[in-house]
Amino acid sequence: MMSDFIPAYQERTEMALSQYLPSVGSAPHRLHQAMTYSVLNGGKRIRSLLVYAVGIMLGAPSETLDAPAAAVEMIHSYSLIHDDLPAMDNDDLRRGKLTCHKAFDEATAILAGDALQAHAFSVLAANDALTEKQRVRMLIILTEACGSFGMAGGQAIDLESVGKTLKLAELENMHRLKTGALIRASVLLGAVAGNADAKTFEILTQFAELIGLAFQIQDDILDVEGDTALLGKQSGADQALNKPTYPSMLGLKASKDKMQQVYQEALNSLKQLDVNTEWLSELAAYMVVRDK
Repeated sequence: MMSDFIPAYQERTEMALSQYLPSVGSAPHRLHQAMTYSVLNGGKRIRSLLVYAVGIMLGAPSETLDAPAAAVEMIHSYSLIHDDLPAMDNDDLRRGKLTCHKAFDEATAILAGDALQAHAFSVLAANDALTEKQRVRMLIILTEACGSFGMAGGQAIDLESVGKTLKLAELENMHRLKTGALIRASVLLGAVAGNADAKTFEILTQFAELIGLAFQIQDDILDVEGDTALLGKQSGADQALNKPTYPSMLGLKASKDKMQQVYQEALNSLKQLDVNTEWLSELAAYMVVRDK
């Protein structure tokens, strides 16, 4: 039986984001409207849920997790705004609504992404519910996930790979950076808040890398099989752009088998932890057993 963890902490995420986002009533109004539009427009909140699930599993109070949960969702939203731009993936829909540059304009969208990235770090740095040492460690984790060895690097490889044939290891590395880096950071932010020891940190890193890969393989599968209305974005976009994906490389059946294998490895890694992993296991299933 599913617990109420996911809906409860999705709601908590929305409240935290509403609290930490700049008011749309403050200047510059259009920029703040674009930021709020892009962040509070739905979404599964998987990354914030990972922060909460790991942190609470390790004994961290929920109130110490609100700022890192909000920060990681702001970073995710900033990356989506920029990914959707004409110079990148040129998408019109995100979460069933017009992308930021379509709802506003390209310049505002670029600035909204820039501002969300900066604001996320400000929210995290100013979180006095955590110790100074925890905040510094979290800032290092999140900045590394965003840069050239994380999301930005993964997106660069993705753009360079259009129309090319990659080796499987190269495709996995691209996904590890573009999608996996922020998922890993979300898990580790919760681990820092929960004062995880070195061994627990190592196990959670392994889990995060595996579940991040399973999540991305499922994303590739949904781009082929998914329905645009359910996905909230145009299905078949990767194929239309001739991007390398798991289905294009392995075929659908082998991709589904690979996803299940990696997902099971992620669950198995949690068995090494001497804590209650029920919420984290539930969230792992939510990440891969989905149609959007």
